[in-house]
Amino acid sequence: MHNITLIIIMASVTTLTRFLPFIIFNKKVPSFVLYLDKVLPTAIIGMLVVYCLKDISFTTYPFATKEIIASIIVILLQLKTRNSLISIICGTCIYMVLQG
Repeated sequence: MHNITLIIIMASVTTLTRFLPFIIFNKKVPSFVLYLDKVLPTAIIGMLVVYCLKDISFTTYPFATKEIIASIIVILLQLKTRNSLISIICGTCIYMVLQG
């Protein structure tokens, strides 16, 4: 019974946090939130790229070859498919194969 109560409480809190912005904003989204909606995804991806590539050494063997190949594949897939999920999964798989 304890577990069921916990599940109901967690589901209620999750649902409330999903609908709360719509209740607060009364279905009219402020322009600042719309601006963040357009800017944040690109900024987050940029930060992830910098974080992932920050410890790579281009001066010692293997000269970041694996990372460069995986990055180029991600860029090409993103330009071709416009699907971030496919690009990230394929790039990760290629990098892991190159690591192995």
